Amino acid sequence: MRENPGLDLLGDYPFRRLAALLKDIPATEGMEPILMHIGEPQLPQPDLVAEEIARNAHLWNRYPPVEGSADFRGAAADWLTLRYGLPEGMVDPARHVIAACGSREVLFQTALAAVPGQGAGNGADKPAVLIPNPMYHVYYGAAVMAGAEPVLVPATAETGFLPDYAALDPAVLRRTALAYLCTPGNPQGAVASLERLQTLIGLAREYGFLLALDECYSEIWRGSPPPGGLQACAAMGGGMGGVLVFHSLSKRSNAPGLRAGFVAGDDAALARLLRLRSYGGAQVPGPLQAAAAALWRDEGHVERSRAHYDALFAMARRILGNRAGYHDSPGGFFLWLDVGDGEAATRAAWRHGAVRVMPGGYMSRPDPATGDNPGDRYIRVALVHDLDTAEAGLSRLAEALER
Repeated sequence: MRENPGLDLLGDYPFRRLAALLKDIPATEGMEPILMHIGEPQLPQPDLVAEEIARNAHLWNRYPPVEGSADFRGAAADWLTLRYGLPEGMVDPARHVIAACGSREVLFQTALAAVPGQGAGNGADKPAVLIPNPMYHVYYGAAVMAGAEPVLVPATAETGFLPDYAALDPAVLRRTALAYLCTPGNPQGAVASLERLQTLIGLAREYGFLLALDECYSEIWRGSPPPGGLQACAAMGGGMGGVLVFHSLSKRSNAPGLRAGFVAGDDAALARLLRLRSYGGAQVPGPLQAAAAALWRDEGHVERSRAHYDALFAMARRILGNRAGYHDSPGGFFLWLDVGDGEAATRAAWRHGAVRVMPGGYMSRPDPATGDNPGDRYIRVALVHDLDTAEAGLSRLAEALER
């Protein structure tokens, strides 16, 4: 069997690298391991999930439409309109929304649909995909497997943890097919302002590339709600050309196993994506779409979860806030801690505290120009547990970091 050389360029997935890093290190004896390396919410799902799945059990024997049911797309469009204060009718559920199994799969497929000629060209002619560095690793994998050049743009403390795509050489922007941005960000939690989003949309339209805004952490915030891509489109006149936004219930509704999300925006881009997904995309089963629609229509559980995350971050400030590398993020549920050496800190946390965290270098790639990895000094810590478990994990982590 012939191998795809793109897989060699990807290297091991971050969680496999982490397992290899710790495989020969025993956790502290007598301590129950606490897993803070993965962004998997541990809060209970709302009761309505099980209720809606049971109520719609008759749908298990039907193939669901690839684009999603009318009810699901209507619920998503209504939520977008309410959440971002969009003009009534701006988002037509029949044209501007399609269902997805969470957001990871469709973020990946967007590169396959957006990169022209599946990577045709070489050197200065090769299509480019803009990616923040550090990043959610799916962006890099999608760019490579689509045959594009991944252009890594620093998203570090010096840049406010956001990439400055507007500062790139126009020659790079002219061959850009797609740009990814996560706001609030993974792993740093930075939030792009409405003005910054408008600048990015203007850039995408000027140079003719697709802007993929990953907004899966949009409902976990401290202070004020993060603006969104379609909100910026509305402020610019209402057209959604060149913009797709991605949402999921995994974080918003503590439902990572439900695998229900959506992508919305540019109808022409959605039509291409839907064609691709018709050939190779997983469909969200009907009972799960019904449960997801009910979740999009309920804000009470989201407000309760947000209050819980507020308490977790207050706890983190109390336990770790006196560290020089600590900083508060306005969104998401990750701590991005400067510990000097992320791999060493990860090993110490596991060896001395039975706490598993993610080395920051596994969330980023070396800068092609300098060879430096902007995540090497950091660890990513997921604040996703109940208060007692989180306090135990953070306390053990603090002690391990002081050794």
